Amino acid sequence: MVFGPASQLGVSLFEETPPVELVPGRSQEEVESVIRAIYRQILGNAYVMESERATIPESQFKRGELSVREFVRALAKSDLYRTRFFESCPRYRFIELNFKHFLGRTPDGLEEMRTHSTILDTQGFEAEIDSYLDSDEYQNAYGEYFVPYYRGYKTQPGQTMVSFTHMFAMLRGASSSDLKGSTAGKKPVLNQYVIQETPLAVIPPSGGSAGEGWSFQEPTIGSRTRLGAGAGEEGKVYRIEVTGYSSPGKVNRVSKFRRSNKVYLVPFNKLSQEYQRIHQQGGVISSITEV
Repeated sequence: MVFGPASQLGVSLFEETPPVELVPGRSQEEVESVIRAIYRQILGNAYVMESERATIPESQFKRGELSVREFVRALAKSDLYRTRFFESCPRYRFIELNFKHFLGRTPDGLEEMRTHSTILDTQGFEAEIDSYLDSDEYQNAYGEYFVPYYRGYKTQPGQTMVSFTHMFAMLRGASSSDLKGSTAGKKPVLNQYVIQETPLAVIPPSGGSAGEGWSFQEPTIGSRTRLGAGAGEEGKVYRIEVTGYSSPGKVNRVSKFRRSNKVYLVPFNKLSQEYQRIHQQGGVISSITEV
């Protein structure tokens, strides 16, 4: 089952689109649609120029010489994948993207991250790719002829709540990509949260206008503000994440805030007051969570 309304969480397209399978006797047009699905999944929805395509594996796939899994392997070991995700990204960004691209989920704890880091150290890039595609998990989930798809946003037996919430930080709607469409860019999204086994607030993705939920980036310590000394009568403190500050009034006015993202820790009894103040100053609240 999907956790909450799929349309609000940015996963409606993934939920409503059935898994893509290569079946015997498919037309050439249908085979092309499978190839497009593989590129989209393995390259994280990033744009691919004609000159970057894996032409030889594509030809072998069209002739029936490669299964979906083997075409995925060829694309994952290509210069295109290596350049985009291995050579230009920090190690743990590369590993978390491998989990997303090949297994459709995020790393389930520090030990999984360490295991794959060790493979990189001792066996290298190609062995790291093989470790996902030759795993029992891959075979059980996709077999030889299903294109890998995102599974981590669904509740599943044996899945921790931590990794479940982490998936939403990695999967921000069908229109985003793992390169230009991600606010993290080439930096790891989950590294510190996987190490500390810390769940993340599930924040709806952007609806298209600047300053909505997914565009929030973790600010530096200097941009956090504690309002009030105590937690109020209810004994609770709330964390308000604000993004996209804009100045009300004239278009050319400059916001007094130098950073577009801020975090406020607010006592319960000042929550309503702070909510109104933020909106009056042109801020957009991306999330409110209890501390």
